[in-house]
Amino acid sequence: MAEQKTTPGTVRVTQTGSPIRRRNDQRQTLVGLGLNKMHRTRELEDTPAVRGMIDKVKHLLRVEETG
Repeated sequence: MAEQKTTPGTVRVTQTGSPIRRRNDQRQTLVGLGLNKMHRTRELEDTPAVRGMIDKVKHLLRVEETG
């Protein structure tokens, strides 16, 4: 039986909201995602950890499935 590899897809995340007047943990989550300024875009692996971070600050992001 052939072993099938499942590689995680990618997600394109763009920061659309400002971290000003947000809780510190939300600011740190944006930094963890590689976003710290408005309109920055990152392509990240679609993993449960990344999805959890995105869910925490979803009101500040635009998310696109890319893979």
